[in-house]
Amino acid sequence: MIPFIDLSKQYEQIQIEIDNIITKVIQQNAFVQGSFVSEFESLFAKKLNIKNCIGVGNGTDALSISLKILGIKQGDEVITAANTFIATSEAISHCGATPIFVDHDDFYGIDVKQIESKITSNTKAIIPVHLYGQAVEIDTIQKICKKHNLFLVEDCAQSHFSKFGDNYTGTFGDIATYSFYPGKNLGAYGDGGAIVTNDNDLANQIRMYCNHGSLQKNIHQIEGINSRLDGIQAAILSVKLKYISEWNKMRFDAAMKYNLLLSNCEEIVTPKLRPNTTSVFHLYVIQANRRDELQQFLQQKEIQTSMHYKTALPFAECYKKFNYAPKDFPISYANQSKILSLPMYAEITDEQIEKVCNTIIEFYQ
Repeated sequence: MIPFIDLSKQYEQIQIEIDNIITKVIQQNAFVQGSFVSEFESLFAKKLNIKNCIGVGNGTDALSISLKILGIKQGDEVITAANTFIATSEAISHCGATPIFVDHDDFYGIDVKQIESKITSNTKAIIPVHLYGQAVEIDTIQKICKKHNLFLVEDCAQSHFSKFGDNYTGTFGDIATYSFYPGKNLGAYGDGGAIVTNDNDLANQIRMYCNHGSLQKNIHQIEGINSRLDGIQAAILSVKLKYISEWNKMRFDAAMKYNLLLSNCEEIVTPKLRPNTTSVFHLYVIQANRRDELQQFLQQKEIQTSMHYKTALPFAECYKKFNYAPKDFPISYANQSKILSLPMYAEITDEQIEKVCNTIIEFYQ
């Protein structure tokens, strides 16, 4: 069996460090906030070269909290990508605002050429998603936001330390959000998330809001919520952070191996690399003719695959109220029946990749 992702392989490499740090958290009773959370926040911010990091309960909370603190409210509109996980648009709706979708480009990022046509007097922010581990055309989006006085919130749930030019994604906007769901490039052993920003005032507001409106115990300046990264997850992430650059490089090398072995298969389209970016390949996504049949064939050969995402957001059941048609998002609509995510994790072997590719070629032959 070739799994879609194998988290146990990673654990085996760092088991002693992980087990030791979990023991320390337990011995110090540092389960909520505390030194392990502070240390991870500091390390994560330092690696990104950004001023502030606030650990939160999960990536969805990170998005919702960010929009709340930026003042996004009922009647506002927030522009985001048509092809992403629902957490992005869900966070917009939970603030009372309306998600405004934009089709994606050839690199699965939001199509910057279409953004300005979607801006209205109600538009307050843009949330580009660095999908599958590849940066969007963030410099252009940054200019659009400045031109129209809009907030820029980067969704980096799938792009831990991917780069646009010489800078990491997450460092271009007013705020950036991260998920540490176990399957992410930098994943915890449970839920977790973070918000980063260079704005110290925003950071203080976020930290207060996430902790019941309090920066000091039992002193509540505002009504907030409870969304905090717990000590065990923070400690685990601090250990893993030491290895993330190496693991991301291993993912990139695996993707290049896939690209090479599948280059002559005319029935599929392999991922394109956006110029001036460094992808971390959270996912390796192909477009395949007869996708469903191919997936079934791979499953029969004990090769696990997935789809990210089988239904583009504008066509999801929960957004039927907008009455979108395929012509409104032609690329996202067409790709729904083509995209297929192949096994991808840092520890995947050349032999496993070769088997996946040979099986795909066998199917089409």
